[in-house]
Amino acid sequence: MSPIHRAEGEISAIGRSTEILKAFLGSSGTLSPAALVRRTGMAKTTVYRMVEDLARVGLLERHGTDYRLGLLLFEIGESVPRQRSLREAARRHLSALREATGHNVGLAVLDGSDVVYLEVFRGEDGPRLPHHMGGRWPAYASCSGKAILAFTPPAQVAQLEFAMKAHTENTITDPELLIRELERVRKSGVAFDRQEAFLRIAGAAAPIFGPDEEVLGAISISGMAGRINLTRIDAAVRTTAISISRDLSSAHSVVRPVLQRH
Repeated sequence: MSPIHRAEGEISAIGRSTEILKAFLGSSGTLSPAALVRRTGMAKTTVYRMVEDLARVGLLERHGTDYRLGLLLFEIGESVPRQRSLREAARRHLSALREATGHNVGLAVLDGSDVVYLEVFRGEDGPRLPHHMGGRWPAYASCSGKAILAFTPPAQVAQLEFAMKAHTENTITDPELLIRELERVRKSGVAFDRQEAFLRIAGAAAPIFGPDEEVLGAISISGMAGRINLTRIDAAVRTTAISISRDLSSAHSVVRPVLQRH
């Protein structure tokens, strides 16, 4: 049963609020109440009442006659411990990798069967992709997603539901082929996107591990196929991921003794 429903099947107020906030995913940033009615499928009176309530508490903001996500959501998101520490540890490494290569660089985490981008550094020579901070993409069709899935416990991966839709003619849509691909990633430590998400776009990604060796996310680098040399960036992306993992472990080891003295 969906968490937005009560036991008797009725959508709860929290569930309705969640659906309205989720409607902003993939939008231009602002939506009218009428657009929210279309995107959520909820009754007009319900949506109009809910957006007023959400704006009153700061989860939405008025923008003329439209609405956009409020700063309170950003503040809450910045307080998520895993995301905050991961972004803080990764930022300077991502910036250095972007400057060294001129390609697009990203930081992503797994959320269900998708990856969510926590950071996107666009390179001067990098293609303009729809990926952006907070954006989602199917994990099976992403080098970042494959890098994370390869080091996620198999039982957890087996519980995920992938639509396996073909985004290009190169997208892996066979579950058995995906399993074999993840085995290759596990052995090499790097995942590739060979024009699987977008035609003419290629990339590579490597996993980031926490102090307990749990995979936390992945960094990726992408560019125009033919301009980006996957063999050469293989080492760069792996080295950067290792450096971020080490910084996370070092920060953990510095904090723990302080906590133990109290």
